[in-house]
This record gives sequence, C-alpha cells and structure tokens, in this order.
Amino acid sequence: MNYQVMTSELLEIQPRELKFTFELKKQSSCSVQLGNRSDQYVAFKVKTTSPKKYCVRPNIGIIRPKATCEFTVTMQAQKVAPPDLQCKDKFLIQSTVVPFGTTDEDITSGMFSKESGKYIDEKKLRVVLISPPHSPVLLPNNGELKKDSSYDAPLHKNIAQNGIENIPPPQRLAEDVADFQPAKDMEELKAAKDAEARHVDNAMNFESAKEAVEPKLVKDLEELKSKLQLTSSKLQEADHTITKLTKERSAAIREKDILKHEVELLRRKRMKRIQAPE
Repeated sequence: MNYQVMTSELLEIQPRELKFTFELKKQSSCSVQLGNRSDQYVAFKVKTTSPKKYCVRPNIGIIRPKATCEFTVTMQAQKVAPPDLQCKDKFLIQSTVVPFGTTDEDITSGMFSKESGKYIDEKKLRVVLISPPHSPVLLPNNGELKKDSSYDAPLHKNIAQNGIENIPPPQRLAEDVADFQPAKDMEELKAAKDAEARHVDNAMNFESAKEAVEPKLVKDLEELKSKLQLTSSKLQEADHTITKLTKERSAAIREKDILKHEVELLRRKRMKRIQAPE
C-alpha cells in the first residue's frame, strides 16, 4: 500500500517543552499529549539525550486517525542540582505513517529509518527545570544547596522573556539527531536491573558454598534449585503462549479494521450511485 509523502506535521504536540519541578532526591513527572492530525495511522517513538536519567511510558505507540494519546516522562531523583537549574537535555519525538490496522506490538525500529525513503516527522522538546512552588530558586554552593533570596521568580520565566533557545539558529535546524537514544520505560529499567542481578548470581561460586554449609542445607539448596528450574520452564511456556495469543489478537484487530475500512468504502460508493442523476 502506497502513501502520499506528508509535508506537514503529523502530530500536534502539547506542551512543546518538558517542565520538571526540581527537588534533590525526588522524582518529578510531566505529561505530553500527542494528537494525530492526519487521516492515517501514525506510529510514534520517543528518544532522549539522557536515557538513564528519564523514564518514558509509553515510549512508543500507535495513534489512530484524528485521535490523541498521552505519554508521561519521569525524571529520576537527582543527587546534584545543575548550575542555575539549567538543563541541556532534549527529547525527540519521531512519527511516521504506518499501514491501516497497525498495533503497538507491530512497531519496529525500522519504521523510523530514513534510509527506507519514508517521511519521518521529527520534533524536539527541551527540558526546563523549575523550583518548587512558593520557594526561592535553589542554587548549588560547594556541593550544597542554598536559597537565593534575591531571586523570587522561577528561573524559566527569564528564559522565556529573553527568548533563549525558543527559536534555534538556522544552522541548528538540520542538527544531527545521533545524540538521541531510545527512551526507556519503567519495565525496561526493571529488566536491566534484573539482568544485572542475574549476572551477579551467576558469578557466585556455588561449589565453595556447598563446602561451607552443613549437608542438610546443601540438600535444601539443591531442592530449591530444582524447583526454580521447573518454575522457569513453566514461565517460558507461559511466555510462549502469551506471545502466540498476542500475535493472534493483533492479526484479528488488523483484519477487523481492514474489513471496517472496506465496508466504509463500499458504503460511500453506494451513496454516490444513489445520489448520481439518472
């Protein structure tokens, strides 16, 4: 199926900058709403220059024609405040037209590759840090925070008034997006921590542990390992079943949407014949 190359924006993005209330050792979140301005299915993907610092949920998705969706960005708790609460982190939202009936499970990284010749719409969002409400701006001083009593208004207001970064210089319009990396959601970060924990477990010397404990504890350990292996096998079977059911569900949804689309086309053709003069 061929799609006409889009020259206008596929998505309406609100807001156009990410504002986080910055407090040391506390997380902060903000939401972004995406609106599909086209009559096609549109896939989106969120990238950031600091993937270890932020979590995005969801970081990919499908938006139906004229529909909207929302994703939440969470900045992890920070131990050090940046100078003057200035932040150079940026986010990149990529979007592209995909076949009718595509689901979230069908999204691949290849969909957003410009090498295929497809139109990839890219919009950058900058990060703005603000001090907590009703609190003076916090400035770092020898590794600690102190209140600046001479500065009562949020720092980001001066940025907006002075126009800093609001309109990038012409030479930055074609800036390479190589610094942006796929944003991670909470589940991906948890999976990374679990993988690290498994690596540590595998590095343990179980033979040395057997010599250090009594025979009964060794037997209990062997029984526990056997149960864990059995449980792991069952989990793998369950995962295989879930994957199969998910693919079947995706296929059913695509078939349903395609049928609905064809019925709508037939209905329009029938109305045209009815309205046509004899």
